[in-house]
Amino acid sequence: MAGAALLAVLLSSEARAEFTVCNQTLDVVNLAVGQKVDNADQTDGWWTIGANQCVNVIREELTNRYIYIYATDVFGHAILTGSTEMCIERRRFSIRGIDDCWQRGHIAAQFLEVDTLEQVRWTFFLTGSSP
Repeated sequence: MAGAALLAVLLSSEARAEFTVCNQTLDVVNLAVGQKVDNADQTDGWWTIGANQCVNVIREELTNRYIYIYATDVFGHAILTGSTEMCIERRRFSIRGIDDCWQRGHIAAQFLEVDTLEQVRWTFFLTGSSP
């Protein structure tokens, strides 16, 4: 009985993971995510993802078609090629707005746009080569 209850809890927590990033490289990566929140652009970071591991970065059903991701290696070097400029920080952050990053004391970074095709769940696979 307790095993069934535990299984139900595990399954329900799994169901909330709506945007997952899987690191299929041999290196640890740090990930930042950008999306629209309450009609404003917002970036959040960092998630550390071990080699051959997955992390749930957005736990609600997706309401945005486009999610933006930025990933670095352990030395802070970008490992994705993106073209959408958004703001990040060196340490954990949540930043509203993507304009004038430097003027507002943030770091500008080039995020990769991920088209989720308007699905409510999406998994992005980070591989050794750019998608």
